[in-house]
Amino acid sequence: MICIAHIVAMKVGIADTTFARFDMGAAAIDELKKNASMRIERHTVPGIKDLPVAAKKLIEERKCDIVMALGMPGATPIDKTCAHEASLGLIQAQLMTNTHIIEVFVHEDEAKDDKMLAELAGRRTREHTQNVIKLLLKPKLLEKDAGMGKRQGSEDAGPLRL
Repeated sequence: MICIAHIVAMKVGIADTTFARFDMGAAAIDELKKNASMRIERHTVPGIKDLPVAAKKLIEERKCDIVMALGMPGATPIDKTCAHEASLGLIQAQLMTNTHIIEVFVHEDEAKDDKMLAELAGRRTREHTQNVIKLLLKPKLLEKDAGMGKRQGSEDAGPLRL
């Protein structure tokens, strides 16, 4: 059984960017509020390469138990390079703090039009937020999905069978 006092004491950090064309931070916060009683700290930065330090600050200075790093890289080659660099920084911040940082990136070229892009960003953000809740409160639920080909924001690929 999960102790309610422990749930309320848990703190989720939301690191997002002004570069994104969809308010992924608001979607994550809404999903958290609908499904868990946790404290939330939000830190918005200009661009995707600012996310690693924002996440690290949320962990070390604001004492978050987990962080979601939300970003929407553009479709150009330089945007993809910046997203890769941001990913490496987020991995390094995880290792430096021994804390999960859930990277939620939605590339602008993943959808055919703006409506589909917004839907993808919202769905991926909300599905990753559910994973954050599971990681903190019910990690055994993630174990039951191991090897199931789950995809956040798009159709699941499904498991491979022998």
